[in-house]
Amino acid sequence: MDLFKLPKLTTRPKKRVGRGIGSGKGGHTAGRGTKGQKAREDVALTFEGTKVKKSFIKKTPFLRGRGKFKAWEQKAMVFNLKDLVGWPANKAVNLENLVKEGWVRRGVKRIKILGDGEINRALVVGVEVSKQAREKIGVAGGKIESHG
Repeated sequence: MDLFKLPKLTTRPKKRVGRGIGSGKGGHTAGRGTKGQKAREDVALTFEGTKVKKSFIKKTPFLRGRGKFKAWEQKAMVFNLKDLVGWPANKAVNLENLVKEGWVRRGVKRIKILGDGEINRALVVGVEVSKQAREKIGVAGGKIESHG
C-alpha cells in the first residue's frame, strides 16, 4: 500500500471544544468568551442577549404580510427568440411540447419567452411572452395563443 494511493478525505472532523490546550479550543473558556449566559452550558436557541424588544419572539409577529412567501414562488424559466431557431416548424411552442422535445425538464411550471434575437418564421406560441417578443413574433407571421 502506498500513501499516495489512499483516497483523499474531503470532510474534516468536528472541532471538539474543551479537550485540552493543544486542541485549539481548550483552556477554561473553550471558545465561548468569558462570562454571560452564552458562556454557560444550556442556552436556548432563541437567546439574543438582554434586549427583550429585539428578541426573536418579539420579532416574529412582524414577519407577516408583504414579501413573506416570495422565496416560495417559482421563477419562470426564460427562453429568448434566438434560442427558438432550432424549434421544429410544425409544433406549437408550449409547455407540453417543450418537455417532449427535451428542452425543459418535468416539473417546470412557468416558461417565458423574451425578445432577444430575431425570428424569421411563423411560430405558434402558447406560453408567457414579453412585449418585445410579441411584436417580433407578430412581424414574422406567428401568433400567440392564450397560455391560461
